[in-house]
Amino acid sequence: MGPTRVFPILHRVAALSSIRSTMALRHSLCKPTVKLCYASLCTLQQTRSVSTETALSHHISGLTDREKRLLTKLYDGLIGGQRAALAESITLVETQHPRKKELAQVLLQRVLAFRQEQEKRNGGNPVAFRVGLSGPPGAGKSSFIEVIGKMLTGRGHKVSVLAVDPSSCTTGGSLMGDKTRMTELSRDMSAYIRPSPTSGTLGGVTRTTNEAIVLCEGAGYDIVLVETVGVGQSEFAVADMVDMFVLLIPPAGGDELQGIKRGIIEMADLVVVTKSDGELVVPARRIQAEYTSALKLLRKKSKVWKPKVVRISSQTGQGVPELWDSMLHFRDAMLSSGELRVRRQTQQKVWLWNLIQENALRHFQQHPAVHAKLPELERRVTCGDISPGLAADLLLKVFSTVQ
Repeated sequence: MGPTRVFPILHRVAALSSIRSTMALRHSLCKPTVKLCYASLCTLQQTRSVSTETALSHHISGLTDREKRLLTKLYDGLIGGQRAALAESITLVETQHPRKKELAQVLLQRVLAFRQEQEKRNGGNPVAFRVGLSGPPGAGKSSFIEVIGKMLTGRGHKVSVLAVDPSSCTTGGSLMGDKTRMTELSRDMSAYIRPSPTSGTLGGVTRTTNEAIVLCEGAGYDIVLVETVGVGQSEFAVADMVDMFVLLIPPAGGDELQGIKRGIIEMADLVVVTKSDGELVVPARRIQAEYTSALKLLRKKSKVWKPKVVRISSQTGQGVPELWDSMLHFRDAMLSSGELRVRRQTQQKVWLWNLIQENALRHFQQHPAVHAKLPELERRVTCGDISPGLAADLLLKVFSTVQ
């Protein structure tokens, strides 16, 4: 891709770089009036199938026999429900090695085709239910996941947990160790827990989490829980990859309505007040009433679902079955209205632009002319000789004019 072709993309990237821009894109793409007629949908599916085959053949043509055997082994093991194959496949999509990234895309295309066949046999409905979980530190996310995960596996479900850990800025390793705090669920053969470090990814959600969800669904997990770091922007990122976004709130965190951003509350399909037991029952009830009143003042993002505020206790298990019933009611309502399908289509577009933004920025930084000018301009900005805006304009001009 030449500089002149990438330059317009960078302007588009700049428009999508902030949280507000991402939310605006999501709302504009997810208008209730958007409908696809059956004929148009069939045409799109046929075109997509041809394009996928062309892109896939481009990758497969360069594969060695060893790489083909590896991909076949991973694919067969994945759809066969082998946990080791799923773990190795997720490791493959998380790699930064250029060649392995190509292999990961070939594997993903095969898994996507397999999942589409499953959805056709399921009447066009998704084969898995994706739930995003977030909240401030100390909200009890890991404890809640273990309790509801054990309940779901006991009912015959297969549950996968993608726990996104913050990363150390010095070593790059995970800090929280969520898997060590889900001891019972981690030993359950019907559950799969995958901690993933953010590796400095803005928003706390790794760029490959969306692809890991696809792999988990291909491996037969019908419930996918995505736990993310409650640090602000992560809630917006996780909301763009799940069917339902659940916000967990502790009952004794001070002035909660001041401490939680309004935008995050607007994203929540369900607000859960945790630790509602013992001496915390009274404050939990008070927080439930406050959030119930606050939600009435916010704009609805669905025509068929009204966000609720519920109380649960992970220690006693009280309220957890009723919470799951509410989540199933949400899924059924969204499926019957067609909003779930539109939401997933919108999410794919948002993630497309997220990846374009990331790759375009990397392409810009690695451009030889930009790389040559950058140290001097950084020095002048640091000294106060020129403004950061002027330096950015100069770099973009160099990027767009040098062939």
